Amino acid sequence: MAQRLQDNRVSRRKGHSREVCIWSLMRPIGAILVSVALLQLGSGLLNTLLAVTANEQGFSTARIGVIMSGFFVGFACGIFVSGRLIRRMGHIRTFAFCAALCASIALLHSLWVDPWVWLVLRFIYGLSLVTLMTVTESWLNTRAEKHERGRVFAIYMVVNLGGIALAQQLLRLSPGELFVLFSVSAVLSCWALLPITISSRSQPHIPERARSSLKKIISFAPLAVATSALSGLAMGAFWGMAPLYASKLGFGLSEVGVLMSLTIVGGALLQIPIGRFSDTQNRRKVLIVVAALAAVMCLMMPFAWSNGSLMTVFFLWGGLSFSLYPLGVAQLLDQLHPDEVVSGSTDMLVLHGAGAALAPLIVGVIMNLVGPQGMPLYMAGILGVLTLYAIYQVRHVSVLTAGEQAHFEPMAQTSHEIVEMIER
Repeated sequence: MAQRLQDNRVSRRKGHSREVCIWSLMRPIGAILVSVALLQLGSGLLNTLLAVTANEQGFSTARIGVIMSGFFVGFACGIFVSGRLIRRMGHIRTFAFCAALCASIALLHSLWVDPWVWLVLRFIYGLSLVTLMTVTESWLNTRAEKHERGRVFAIYMVVNLGGIALAQQLLRLSPGELFVLFSVSAVLSCWALLPITISSRSQPHIPERARSSLKKIISFAPLAVATSALSGLAMGAFWGMAPLYASKLGFGLSEVGVLMSLTIVGGALLQIPIGRFSDTQNRRKVLIVVAALAAVMCLMMPFAWSNGSLMTVFFLWGGLSFSLYPLGVAQLLDQLHPDEVVSGSTDMLVLHGAGAALAPLIVGVIMNLVGPQGMPLYMAGILGVLTLYAIYQVRHVSVLTAGEQAHFEPMAQTSHEIVEMIER
Protein backbone atom coordinates (compact mmCIF):
# COMPACT_ATOMS: atom_id res chain seq x y z
CA MET A 1 0.00 0.00 0.00
CA ALA A 2 2.78 2.43 0.93
CA GLN A 3 4.60 1.64 -2.33
CA ARG A 4 1.41 2.32 -4.31
CA LEU A 5 0.95 5.68 -2.60
CA GLN A 6 4.57 6.54 -3.34
CA ASP A 7 4.09 5.59 -7.02
CA ASN A 8 0.95 7.76 -7.20
CA ARG A 9 2.87 10.72 -5.77
CA VAL A 10 5.67 10.23 -8.29
CA SER A 11 3.21 10.01 -11.21
CA ARG A 12 1.42 13.15 -10.01
CA ARG A 13 4.75 14.97 -9.78
CA LYS A 14 5.64 13.86 -13.32
CA GLY A 15 2.26 14.96 -14.63
CA HIS A 16 2.63 18.31 -12.87
CA SER A 17 6.14 18.78 -14.29
CA ARG A 18 4.86 18.02 -17.80
CA GLU A 19 2.09 20.61 -17.37
CA VAL A 20 4.63 23.16 -16.12
CA CYS A 21 6.92 22.31 -19.04
CA ILE A 22 4.13 22.75 -21.60
CA TRP A 23 3.02 25.98 -19.94
CA SER A 24 6.58 27.35 -19.89
CA LEU A 25 6.90 26.43 -23.57
CA MET A 26 3.58 27.99 -24.60
CA ARG A 27 3.73 31.16 -22.49
CA PRO A 28 6.30 33.06 -24.63
CA ILE A 29 4.66 32.09 -27.93
CA GLY A 30 0.96 31.92 -27.02
CA ALA A 31 0.09 35.33 -28.47
CA ILE A 32 1.94 34.51 -31.70
CA LEU A 33 0.12 31.19 -32.09
CA VAL A 34 -3.28 32.82 -31.52
CA SER A 35 -2.50 35.37 -34.24
CA VAL A 36 -1.36 32.58 -36.59
CA ALA A 37 -4.58 30.62 -35.97
CA LEU A 38 -6.75 33.68 -36.70
CA LEU A 39 -4.77 34.51 -39.84
CA GLN A 40 -5.14 30.99 -41.19
CA LEU A 41 -8.85 30.96 -40.37
CA GLY A 42 -9.32 34.17 -42.35
CA SER A 43 -7.11 33.26 -45.30
CA GLY A 44 -8.30 29.65 -45.50
CA LEU A 45 -11.91 30.78 -45.59
CA LEU A 46 -11.22 33.45 -48.22
CA ASN A 47 -9.32 31.10 -50.54
CA THR A 48 -12.14 28.54 -50.76
CA LEU A 49 -14.84 31.20 -50.79
CA LEU A 50 -13.34 33.02 -53.79
CA ALA A 51 -13.33 29.99 -56.07
CA VAL A 52 -16.94 29.16 -55.22
CA THR A 53 -18.12 32.78 -55.51
CA ALA A 54 -16.31 33.33 -58.81
CA ASN A 55 -18.11 30.29 -60.22
CA GLU A 56 -21.49 31.61 -59.02
CA GLN A 57 -20.72 35.00 -60.56
CA GLY A 58 -20.29 33.32 -63.94
CA PHE A 59 -16.53 33.75 -64.33
CA SER A 60 -15.05 31.30 -66.83
CA THR A 61 -12.93 28.45 -65.46
CA ALA A 62 -9.84 29.86 -67.17
CA ARG A 63 -10.37 33.26 -65.55
CA ILE A 64 -10.86 31.66 -62.15
CA GLY A 65 -7.54 29.88 -62.65
CA VAL A 66 -5.85 33.21 -63.40
CA ILE A 67 -7.40 34.81 -60.30
CA MET A 68 -6.33 31.98 -58.01
CA SER A 69 -2.78 32.00 -59.37
CA GLY A 70 -2.46 35.65 -58.35
CA PHE A 71 -2.21 34.65 -54.69
CA PHE A 72 0.72 32.29 -55.29
CA VAL A 73 2.54 34.85 -57.45
CA GLY A 74 2.21 37.36 -54.63
CA PHE A 75 3.31 34.73 -52.11
CA ALA A 76 6.45 33.91 -54.10
CA CYS A 77 7.29 37.60 -54.58
CA GLY A 78 6.75 38.23 -50.88
CA ILE A 79 9.61 35.85 -50.03
CA PHE A 80 11.98 38.41 -51.58
CA VAL A 81 10.48 41.63 -50.19
CA SER A 82 9.08 40.70 -46.75
CA GLY A 83 12.43 40.90 -44.98
CA ARG A 84 13.14 44.39 -46.34
CA LEU A 85 9.71 45.62 -45.30
CA ILE A 86 10.11 44.28 -41.76
CA ARG A 87 13.59 45.77 -41.36
CA ARG A 88 12.25 49.13 -42.48
CA MET A 89 9.01 49.25 -40.46
CA GLY A 90 9.59 46.90 -37.54
CA HIS A 91 7.69 43.72 -36.73
CA ILE A 92 4.58 45.12 -35.07
CA ARG A 93 4.00 47.95 -37.55
CA THR A 94 4.57 45.58 -40.49
CA PHE A 95 2.13 43.07 -39.01
CA ALA A 96 -0.50 45.77 -38.45
CA PHE A 97 0.02 47.15 -41.97
CA CYS A 98 -0.31 43.76 -43.70
CA ALA A 99 -3.19 42.52 -41.50
CA ALA A 100 -5.11 45.71 -42.33
CA LEU A 101 -4.42 45.06 -46.02
CA CYS A 102 -5.71 41.48 -45.74
CA ALA A 103 -8.89 42.60 -43.96
CA SER A 104 -9.64 45.38 -46.46
CA ILE A 105 -8.90 43.09 -49.42
CA ALA A 106 -11.39 40.52 -48.12
CA LEU A 107 -14.07 43.23 -48.04
CA LEU A 108 -13.10 44.66 -51.43
CA HIS A 109 -13.80 41.29 -53.06
CA SER A 110 -17.45 41.65 -52.07
CA LEU A 111 -17.67 45.33 -53.06
CA TRP A 112 -15.92 45.19 -56.44
CA VAL A 113 -16.80 42.04 -58.37
CA ASP A 114 -14.50 42.00 -61.37
CA PRO A 115 -12.07 39.24 -62.39
CA TRP A 116 -9.13 41.56 -63.09
CA VAL A 117 -9.64 43.49 -59.87
CA TRP A 118 -9.78 40.19 -57.99
CA LEU A 119 -6.50 39.13 -59.65
CA VAL A 120 -4.75 42.26 -58.33
CA LEU A 121 -6.32 41.78 -54.90
CA ARG A 122 -5.15 38.15 -54.76
CA PHE A 123 -1.61 39.19 -55.63
CA ILE A 124 -1.52 41.80 -52.85
CA TYR A 125 -3.12 39.34 -50.43
CA GLY A 126 -0.48 36.69 -51.15
CA LEU A 127 2.34 39.19 -50.67
CA SER A 128 0.80 40.46 -47.43
CA LEU A 129 0.16 36.97 -46.03
CA VAL A 130 3.72 35.73 -46.55
CA THR A 131 4.97 38.91 -44.85
CA LEU A 132 2.67 38.23 -41.90
CA MET A 133 3.98 34.68 -41.69
CA THR A 134 7.57 35.94 -41.85
CA VAL A 135 6.85 38.21 -38.88
CA THR A 136 5.31 35.44 -36.77
CA GLU A 137 7.89 32.81 -37.71
CA SER A 138 10.86 35.10 -37.00
CA TRP A 139 9.32 35.72 -33.57
CA LEU A 140 8.97 31.98 -33.01
CA ASN A 141 12.61 31.53 -33.98
CA THR A 142 13.66 34.05 -31.35
CA ARG A 143 11.36 32.82 -28.57
CA ALA A 144 12.16 29.11 -28.87
CA GLU A 145 15.19 27.82 -27.01
CA LYS A 146 17.46 25.45 -28.90
CA HIS A 147 16.21 22.34 -27.05
CA GLU A 148 12.56 23.38 -27.61
CA ARG A 149 12.66 24.08 -31.35
CA GLY A 150 11.35 20.67 -32.39
CA ARG A 151 8.27 20.95 -30.18
CA VAL A 152 7.68 24.59 -31.11
CA PHE A 153 7.87 23.71 -34.80
CA ALA A 154 5.41 20.82 -34.31
CA ILE A 155 2.95 23.01 -32.38
CA TYR A 156 3.22 25.71 -35.03
CA MET A 157 2.44 23.27 -37.85
CA VAL A 158 -0.56 21.89 -35.94
CA VAL A 159 -1.91 25.42 -35.46
CA ASN A 160 -1.16 26.30 -39.09
CA LEU A 161 -2.84 23.31 -40.74
CA GLY A 162 -5.54 23.10 -38.06
CA GLY A 163 -6.52 26.71 -38.70
CA ILE A 164 -6.82 26.14 -42.45
CA ALA A 165 -8.83 22.94 -41.94
CA LEU A 166 -11.19 24.58 -39.45
CA ALA A 167 -11.61 27.59 -41.75
CA GLN A 168 -13.40 25.39 -44.29
CA GLN A 169 -16.16 24.74 -41.76
CA LEU A 170 -16.83 28.47 -41.45
CA LEU A 171 -18.53 28.15 -44.85
CA ARG A 172 -21.48 26.75 -42.89
CA LEU A 173 -22.05 30.06 -41.09
CA SER A 174 -23.98 31.67 -43.92
CA PRO A 175 -24.29 29.30 -46.91
CA GLY A 176 -27.00 31.41 -48.55
CA GLU A 177 -25.14 34.72 -48.18
CA LEU A 178 -21.65 34.27 -49.58
CA PHE A 179 -20.73 37.93 -49.22
CA VAL A 180 -21.33 37.77 -45.46
CA LEU A 181 -18.45 35.31 -45.30
CA PHE A 182 -16.08 37.88 -46.84
CA SER A 183 -16.83 40.03 -43.80
CA VAL A 184 -16.08 37.08 -41.50
CA SER A 185 -12.70 36.67 -43.18
CA ALA A 186 -11.99 40.39 -42.73
CA VAL A 187 -12.96 40.27 -39.04
CA LEU A 188 -10.63 37.32 -38.41
CA SER A 189 -7.73 39.18 -40.03
CA CYS A 190 -8.46 42.19 -37.80
CA TRP A 191 -8.63 40.01 -34.69
CA ALA A 192 -5.19 38.58 -35.57
CA LEU A 193 -3.83 42.05 -34.82
CA LEU A 194 -4.90 42.00 -31.19
CA PRO A 195 -2.53 39.42 -29.62
CA ILE A 196 0.49 40.77 -31.51
CA THR A 197 -0.05 44.48 -30.88
CA ILE A 198 -0.53 44.07 -27.12
CA SER A 199 2.62 41.97 -26.80
CA SER A 200 5.46 43.51 -24.80
CA ARG A 201 8.04 41.13 -26.23
CA SER A 202 11.14 42.56 -27.88
CA GLN A 203 11.28 42.41 -31.66
CA PRO A 204 13.78 40.00 -33.26
CA HIS A 205 16.34 40.86 -35.89
CA ILE A 206 15.60 39.88 -39.49
CA PRO A 207 18.79 38.90 -41.32
CA GLU A 208 19.37 39.52 -45.00
CA ARG A 209 17.88 36.86 -47.24
CA ALA A 210 20.37 34.07 -47.86
CA ARG A 211 22.08 34.19 -51.23
CA SER A 212 20.55 31.87 -53.82
CA SER A 213 22.31 28.58 -54.51
CA LEU A 214 19.77 27.22 -57.01
CA LYS A 215 22.31 26.45 -59.75
CA LYS A 216 24.40 24.52 -57.27
CA ILE A 217 21.58 22.45 -55.81
CA ILE A 218 20.25 21.60 -59.29
CA SER A 219 23.67 20.13 -60.09
CA PHE A 220 23.89 17.81 -57.07
CA ALA A 221 20.27 17.43 -55.89
CA PRO A 222 18.10 17.49 -59.04
CA LEU A 223 15.44 15.19 -57.60
CA ALA A 224 14.91 17.42 -54.58
CA VAL A 225 14.52 20.42 -56.89
CA ALA A 226 12.13 18.53 -59.17
CA THR A 227 10.10 17.39 -56.15
CA SER A 228 9.75 20.96 -54.94
CA ALA A 229 8.64 22.34 -58.31
CA LEU A 230 6.34 19.45 -59.29
CA SER A 231 4.72 19.20 -55.85
CA GLY A 232 4.02 22.92 -56.16
CA LEU A 233 2.34 22.28 -59.52
CA ALA A 234 0.17 19.61 -57.90
CA MET A 235 -0.62 21.42 -54.63
CA GLY A 236 -1.35 24.72 -56.37
CA ALA A 237 -4.06 22.94 -58.34
CA PHE A 238 -5.64 21.71 -55.11
CA TRP A 239 -5.48 25.00 -53.20
CA GLY A 240 -6.62 27.07 -56.15
CA MET A 241 -9.09 24.88 -58.00
CA ALA A 242 -10.40 22.07 -55.76
CA PRO A 243 -13.30 24.20 -54.41
CA LEU A 244 -14.31 24.97 -58.00
CA TYR A 245 -13.94 21.30 -58.96
CA ALA A 246 -16.24 20.22 -56.13
CA SER A 247 -18.77 22.95 -56.94
CA LYS A 248 -18.95 21.86 -60.57
CA LEU A 249 -19.61 18.28 -59.41
CA GLY A 250 -22.67 19.52 -57.54
CA PHE A 251 -21.27 19.81 -54.02
CA GLY A 252 -23.04 22.28 -51.75
CA LEU A 253 -21.02 24.94 -49.95
CA SER A 254 -20.80 22.98 -46.70
CA GLU A 255 -19.78 19.82 -48.62
CA VAL A 256 -17.01 21.79 -50.34
CA GLY A 257 -15.80 22.76 -46.88
CA VAL A 258 -15.84 19.15 -45.69
CA LEU A 259 -13.87 17.96 -48.72
CA MET A 260 -11.23 20.65 -48.22
CA SER A 261 -11.01 19.98 -44.47
CA LEU A 262 -10.64 16.23 -44.92
CA THR A 263 -7.86 16.70 -47.46
CA ILE A 264 -5.97 19.03 -45.12
CA VAL A 265 -6.50 16.73 -42.12
CA GLY A 266 -5.22 13.82 -44.19
CA GLY A 267 -2.17 15.88 -45.09
CA ALA A 268 -1.55 16.69 -41.44
CA LEU A 269 -2.03 13.14 -40.12
CA LEU A 270 -0.25 11.02 -42.72
CA GLN A 271 2.86 13.20 -43.10
CA ILE A 272 4.29 12.00 -39.80
CA PRO A 273 4.26 8.19 -40.41
CA ILE A 274 5.41 8.68 -44.01
CA GLY A 275 8.20 11.00 -42.93
CA ARG A 276 9.41 8.86 -40.05
CA PHE A 277 9.46 5.83 -42.37
CA SER A 278 11.55 7.82 -44.87
CA ASP A 279 14.09 8.59 -42.10
CA THR A 280 14.92 4.88 -41.85
CA GLN A 281 14.67 3.92 -45.54
CA ASN A 282 16.02 5.05 -48.90
CA ARG A 283 14.25 8.40 -49.12
CA ARG A 284 14.16 8.42 -52.93
CA LYS A 285 12.37 5.06 -53.01
CA VAL A 286 9.86 6.28 -50.44
CA LEU A 287 9.29 9.31 -52.67
CA ILE A 288 8.58 7.04 -55.65
CA VAL A 289 5.95 5.07 -53.73
CA VAL A 290 4.27 8.18 -52.29
CA ALA A 291 4.16 10.02 -55.64
CA ALA A 292 2.88 6.93 -57.47
CA LEU A 293 0.12 6.30 -54.93
CA ALA A 294 -0.88 9.97 -55.05
CA ALA A 295 -1.15 9.73 -58.85
CA VAL A 296 -3.33 6.62 -58.49
CA MET A 297 -5.62 8.52 -56.09
CA CYS A 298 -6.03 11.23 -58.74
CA LEU A 299 -6.98 8.64 -61.36
CA MET A 300 -9.61 7.25 -58.97
CA MET A 301 -11.31 10.62 -58.46
CA PRO A 302 -13.30 10.63 -61.75
CA PHE A 303 -14.66 7.16 -60.89
CA ALA A 304 -15.82 7.94 -57.34
CA TRP A 305 -19.42 6.69 -57.05
CA SER A 306 -20.54 9.13 -54.35
CA ASN A 307 -19.56 12.35 -52.62
CA GLY A 308 -18.45 10.35 -49.59
CA SER A 309 -16.17 8.10 -51.60
CA LEU A 310 -14.64 11.12 -53.35
CA MET A 311 -13.95 12.71 -49.96
CA THR A 312 -12.22 9.52 -48.83
CA VAL A 313 -10.01 9.56 -51.91
CA PHE A 314 -9.15 13.22 -51.31
CA PHE A 315 -8.27 12.41 -47.68
CA LEU A 316 -5.77 9.77 -48.82
CA TRP A 317 -4.49 12.00 -51.61
CA GLY A 318 -3.90 14.79 -49.12
CA GLY A 319 -1.87 12.54 -46.84
CA LEU A 320 0.33 11.46 -49.74
CA SER A 321 0.66 14.74 -51.65
CA PHE A 322 1.23 16.97 -48.63
CA SER A 323 4.23 14.74 -47.82
CA LEU A 324 6.01 15.34 -51.14
CA TYR A 325 7.40 18.82 -50.49
CA PRO A 326 8.81 18.00 -47.03
CA LEU A 327 10.26 14.77 -48.49
CA GLY A 328 12.06 16.89 -51.07
CA VAL A 329 13.32 19.29 -48.39
CA ALA A 330 14.54 16.39 -46.22
CA GLN A 331 16.34 14.88 -49.19
CA LEU A 332 18.00 18.23 -49.91
CA LEU A 333 19.08 18.58 -46.27
CA ASP A 334 20.65 15.12 -46.51
CA GLN A 335 22.97 16.51 -49.19
CA LEU A 336 23.69 20.03 -47.90
CA HIS A 337 26.41 21.27 -45.61
CA PRO A 338 25.05 23.22 -42.59
CA ASP A 339 26.05 26.62 -43.99
CA GLU A 340 24.06 25.92 -47.18
CA VAL A 341 20.82 24.82 -45.54
CA VAL A 342 19.02 28.16 -45.31
CA SER A 343 19.77 29.35 -48.85
CA GLY A 344 19.05 25.93 -50.38
CA SER A 345 15.78 25.43 -48.51
CA THR A 346 14.65 28.96 -49.34
CA ASP A 347 15.26 28.24 -53.03
CA MET A 348 13.10 25.13 -52.66
CA LEU A 349 10.31 27.24 -51.18
CA VAL A 350 10.53 29.71 -54.09
CA LEU A 351 10.36 26.84 -56.61
CA HIS A 352 7.39 25.32 -54.82
CA GLY A 353 5.64 28.70 -54.85
CA ALA A 354 6.39 29.20 -58.55
CA GLY A 355 4.88 25.82 -59.35
CA ALA A 356 1.83 26.63 -57.24
CA ALA A 357 1.44 29.93 -59.13
CA LEU A 358 1.42 28.22 -62.52
CA ALA A 359 -0.93 25.39 -61.55
CA PRO A 360 -4.28 27.27 -61.42
CA LEU A 361 -3.51 28.89 -64.78
CA ILE A 362 -2.92 25.52 -66.43
CA VAL A 363 -5.77 23.72 -64.67
CA GLY A 364 -8.20 26.54 -65.50
CA VAL A 365 -7.49 26.10 -69.22
CA ILE A 366 -7.70 22.30 -69.01
CA MET A 367 -11.01 22.37 -67.11
CA ASN A 368 -12.36 24.85 -69.65
CA LEU A 369 -11.56 22.37 -72.43
CA VAL A 370 -12.44 18.97 -70.92
CA GLY A 371 -14.61 19.77 -67.89
CA PRO A 372 -14.04 19.46 -64.14
CA GLN A 373 -12.30 16.07 -64.35
CA GLY A 374 -9.44 17.85 -66.05
CA MET A 375 -8.14 18.81 -62.59
CA PRO A 376 -7.47 15.27 -61.24
CA LEU A 377 -6.14 14.19 -64.64
CA TYR A 378 -3.72 17.11 -64.62
CA MET A 379 -2.56 16.26 -61.07
CA ALA A 380 -2.15 12.61 -62.02
CA GLY A 381 0.05 13.66 -64.95
CA ILE A 382 2.25 15.89 -62.78
CA LEU A 383 2.66 13.24 -60.09
CA GLY A 384 3.29 10.59 -62.74
CA VAL A 385 6.13 12.69 -64.17
CA LEU A 386 7.63 13.02 -60.68
CA THR A 387 7.37 9.25 -60.18
CA LEU A 388 9.11 8.46 -63.46
CA TYR A 389 11.87 10.99 -62.84
CA ALA A 390 12.46 9.61 -59.34
CA ILE A 391 12.71 6.07 -60.77
CA TYR A 392 15.27 7.32 -63.30
CA GLN A 393 17.27 8.96 -60.51
CA VAL A 394 17.31 5.82 -58.38
CA ARG A 395 18.44 3.65 -61.28
CA HIS A 396 21.03 5.92 -62.87
CA VAL A 397 22.19 8.56 -60.35
CA SER A 398 23.96 7.97 -57.03
CA VAL A 399 23.46 10.32 -54.08
CA LEU A 400 26.30 11.84 -52.09
CA THR A 401 25.27 12.84 -48.58
CA ALA A 402 26.97 15.60 -46.63
CA GLY A 403 26.92 13.72 -43.33
CA GLU A 404 24.25 12.39 -40.98
CA GLN A 405 20.82 11.91 -42.55
CA ALA A 406 18.38 14.73 -41.85
CA HIS A 407 15.11 14.17 -40.02
CA PHE A 408 11.82 14.59 -41.89
CA GLU A 409 9.75 17.49 -40.57
CA PRO A 410 6.01 17.78 -41.41
CA MET A 411 5.63 21.02 -43.31
CA ALA A 412 3.21 23.25 -45.19
CA GLN A 413 3.97 26.05 -47.62
CA THR A 414 5.16 28.85 -45.38
CA SER A 415 7.83 31.57 -45.25
CA HIS A 416 11.59 31.14 -45.43
CA GLU A 417 11.90 31.99 -41.73
CA ILE A 418 10.64 28.55 -40.71
CA VAL A 419 13.67 27.03 -42.47
CA GLU A 420 15.83 28.74 -39.84
CA MET A 421 13.99 26.82 -37.12
CA ILE A 422 14.49 23.48 -38.87
CA GLU A 423 18.17 24.20 -39.53
CA ARG A 424 18.87 25.21 -35.92
